Amino acid sequence: MEIYVVSDIGGTQIRVESYDAGSLNPINQKKIPTQAKGQLPVDRLIKLIQEIKENHTIKAIAVAAPGFLDPDLGIVYEAPNIPGWENYPLRKILEDVFNIPIFLGNDANLAALGEWKFGAGIGHSNLLYLTISTGIGSGAILNNNLLLGHKGLAGEFGHVTVLPGGPMCGCGKQGHIEAIASGTGILNYVNEQISAGRTTILRKLEKITGKDVSQAAKDGDGLAIEAYNRAGYYLGIALANFLHMLNPSIVIFGGGVSSSGELLFEPMRKSLEERLISPAYLDGLSFTMAQLGDDVGLKGALALLVTKMTSNLLV
Repeated sequence: MEIYVVSDIGGTQIRVESYDAGSLNPINQKKIPTQAKGQLPVDRLIKLIQEIKENHTIKAIAVAAPGFLDPDLGIVYEAPNIPGWENYPLRKILEDVFNIPIFLGNDANLAALGEWKFGAGIGHSNLLYLTISTGIGSGAILNNNLLLGHKGLAGEFGHVTVLPGGPMCGCGKQGHIEAIASGTGILNYVNEQISAGRTTILRKLEKITGKDVSQAAKDGDGLAIEAYNRAGYYLGIALANFLHMLNPSIVIFGGGVSSSGELLFEPMRKSLEERLISPAYLDGLSFTMAQLGDDVGLKGALALLVTKMTSNLLV
């Protein structure tokens, strides 16, 4: 049997899945930790692909990889959570081993592609995807095409500046929406306010987590509610900018912070509506939650692979 193999590489896990190349029915899925003493992540990836191959013939491979990368050159410019992946020729390494077509994409971009092809975005030609968790990942579909830009670096909506001189983002720059509305940003704000002497039920906890803040907000804690209001306010500012630029028909939210629901979305909508230049941007616009869960990266890689293979056949 000829199969397609897709992989989603994260800072903690490498996941690989195989599909029947004819029917696209899933065959097998495996996962392992990304890092292991004495082993390179790419070697672990190669071994896992070889294991999942079994007695089948791999027709093509697609990989959703973290960090900044050029999908055309197949080079990962920087993957912060994977040591050594700087100007890393991931596609060539895999091509040298398997000698078949290898396709590469940024994990957040491919998550957007996966939701468009297989998830909540089915039927939409213009889509914005935001996953709000530890950071803010993002991607966009415009006129049924994934937004990539000149070198594949487009779609970093989490790094739009909404508060000049504001809190430090994980990327090392100040005032990005990720630094304010991500789980990390919300938690940092709460901890800063506690250090400044603010009263909160969270003060009794030795170490506060994002789930603690969410629960405290649901229980009526003033500081926790304030943290979500602040995050939603600035997320609304960012989203107004995104709607003005992209004019999508659907915005899909994923990630753990999004599961806090109206704690985040009520202040976001209010802030958004105050800033739109026309209510026409909201006409026919849907806000919804992502559907693919942990498989979004794998499904996105599959969507990339199928698109590329179909395109190659038509040339």
